Amino acid sequence: MKRIIGLTGGIATGKSTVANYLATAYNLPIFDADIYARDAVAVDSPILQAIAQRYGEQILLADKSLNRIKLGEIIFNNQAERSWVENLIHPYVRDRFLRAITEGLKTLVLVVPLLFEAEMTDLVTEIWVVSCLEQQQLARLMQRNNLTLEQAQARIKSQMPITEKAARADIVLDNNSTEDALLKQVDLALLRLE
Repeated sequence: MKRIIGLTGGIATGKSTVANYLATAYNLPIFDADIYARDAVAVDSPILQAIAQRYGEQILLADKSLNRIKLGEIIFNNQAERSWVENLIHPYVRDRFLRAITEGLKTLVLVVPLLFEAEMTDLVTEIWVVSCLEQQQLARLMQRNNLTLEQAQARIKSQMPITEKAARADIVLDNNSTEDALLKQVDLALLRLE
């Protein structure tokens, strides 16, 4: 039976750290929703054209690529607009995951920040949630993305609360301590469910 790990968590909780470790230490194939979402809005893609039609040419940069900062200002402050954009992108991402699963090996990892919100839990055999305290999440997000406190809070609030995600997980990886402590939990999680 295929083992398909759905790796999720809140923004800036440590999903990339876990995914990179699974790829390097265990040589597992990683399929990342964020990468597929970027592909979905590539220059001249039908999805990017629909976004530009809705929000106007100011949503594009000079090279005709998506102005992510401008789109973020719109969707992280307006649930209806976020849903509209997600309804364009999520089917594209789901299709890419289905291809990866079909062609993939016995064990693979789908990194899906919005696993629950995008209703993609049916694609995985187990759910791992990376969790940390909101203060840590805010600090990491503000530093990593150069955001104000208000911008970081809006992004966190746009996702399902981490406590709710953790309650629906098979494995909860606690990222409130050191990276070493987090990676030891990953080792145990891989062994425990084998």
